[in-house]
Amino acid sequence: MARSKPTAEEWRELYQAAERLREAAPWEWMAEADVFGVQNPETQQLGFVSISGALGQHYAASVYLGVEGLSRFWKLEDGPDGCSPEELLNVPQLHASFEDRDQLSKEDRDVIKELGLKFRGRNAWPLFRSYRPGYCPWFLEPAEVRFLTHAVQQAVDVALRFREDAAILAAPNEDRYLVRVPRHENGAWVWEDQVMDVPSATKDIIHIVVDGNLLGAARRWPRSDATIEVDVFLMPGCVGERGERPFLAYDLLVVDGATGLILATEMLDPRPGLLAMWGSVPEKLLHLLSTIRVLPGQVRVSNRLLYTALRPVADELGFSVSMGATPGADEARQTMIDLLSR
Repeated sequence: MARSKPTAEEWRELYQAAERLREAAPWEWMAEADVFGVQNPETQQLGFVSISGALGQHYAASVYLGVEGLSRFWKLEDGPDGCSPEELLNVPQLHASFEDRDQLSKEDRDVIKELGLKFRGRNAWPLFRSYRPGYCPWFLEPAEVRFLTHAVQQAVDVALRFREDAAILAAPNEDRYLVRVPRHENGAWVWEDQVMDVPSATKDIIHIVVDGNLLGAARRWPRSDATIEVDVFLMPGCVGERGERPFLAYDLLVVDGATGLILATEMLDPRPGLLAMWGSVPEKLLHLLSTIRVLPGQVRVSNRLLYTALRPVADELGFSVSMGATPGADEARQTMIDLLSR
């Protein structure tokens, strides 16, 4: 199915908004934590804008989508050790950045050529991408172009006022935000400030689903004293059919804890949702173990989500699962990543 593409006029308005943002250069006085909201005129969904570039490395406006996007942003922002590429990829957002020409794809350059636009120099070429959990960053759809255009336009408005009066983003508590809200008047959008309470995202819950027949069979398997190390990790590259939005592939890896030998591996598909993917891991692990029909004495993992997903099944079947170092799985994972990255 061919993806729907924005019109030339929709692209033109976004590039014009991006050029005004680059000229304003709000990263010279704004930090990433100076967040404000913009309401989507078409859906009323809130997007939360953060300006980056204060360190002179990556000039951009990110629009984190909904409460989920905002919560994931703050989790990364407040983390003690920064964020991994995987964590960043799984934050729902629309992203407008200014890059060197070689960072743009042929499709990006074709749009610029069609519009008759010219850019020159480093950090001067607008690049727009859509991020969805479980998927690779991808070209914008028409509705995303329209919302990102509004968000970038409002970013310029708020940034210029913030330079004169930083108090406009000083909410009385951490759950209140300045939000730019539109209303339709005389055929045009008119924007105004509102201060809104934005509730925190609900806690992620992993629903474990295991086939009853498989679980029943596993109860009859003998138990060994062996320790296995289990890992789930993001594989390099993207997967998908031509013309479709490519997705991120994860791998379920099982390694012998004593020898480091890879016992089994299976690709995981995040497209039903990341939580659904994690919920599928116990059943997939049992399928892999069904080839030897023996339960381990202990499963060791180094990932908190993986521990949470495996604990109920481990309790049900009588083997232990623990958090700790997984040197065998770590080495096997790096070997696989190196091979796939060639």
